[in-house]
Order: sequence, then C-alpha cells, then structure tokens
Amino acid sequence: MTTTARPTSEVEAEIKDTLGLVPSFFSTLPEDTLDHEWQLFRRMELGETVIPNKYKELLMLAVHAETRCRYCTLFHTEAAKLFGATEEEIQEAVHLAKYTVGWSVYLNGMREDEGRFAEELAQIGEHLSA
Repeated sequence: MTTTARPTSEVEAEIKDTLGLVPSFFSTLPEDTLDHEWQLFRRMELGETVIPNKYKELLMLAVHAETRCRYCTLFHTEAAKLFGATEEEIQEAVHLAKYTVGWSVYLNGMREDEGRFAEELAQIGEHLSA
C-alpha cells in the first residue's frame, strides 16, 4: 500500500507550528521522506505511547550514550528534561547503560553458555517469585 506524501510546505508548516522552527535535520531530508519521518518523529518523540515520554527519552538517552552520538545524547537529555526527568534520573539512565553494556561485554567475551545462562535465569526467576 503506497501513500502519497503531503507537500513539503504543508509538512514544514506543521513542524514549525509544533516546534517553533523547522530544525535543519528535517530541512535536509529528501523531500519524498520528510512527511514520513516527521510523522514518526511526532509520534515517537512527542506523542503518548505505551511507554510514558519521560521514560522513552531516558531509554533513548541511555542507548545513545552507548552509541556515542553527541547529537542524540544532547537531544534526548533535553527532551527528558522537558518531560520532567531530573538530573538524578538522567545520571541513573546513563549509569544503567554503562552497567548493562559492561555485562554484555563480559558475557559475550567469555562466551558464556547461552543454554546454561537461560536455565539459571529461569531458576533465579522461580526463586525470586516464591
């Protein structure tokens, strides 16, 4: 199913109305992708989804702290603040990213047996649920 994108001027007007300006990262997109990318951005960044916005932004901040994207890290830090995240929550999100990536490096580097890992995790889950 193919949908027809709206005219660039209409999409840019909506972006400006929503954000106060058309950020350069939108104005440099190919015209045939602008409407689609804006719809995704509006829904995922600004819209209410199953995960509350503050937590989405903290999650995306943690991801981009690991991918080391300065642009995304700055964006998601500021967006998290706009949605009510405190400095302590931002610091914890980034610390959790560092923590979980460390375990990933260790488990993969040591080539931990995945089957045994899954079995032990199931046993831990049963114990903690009891």
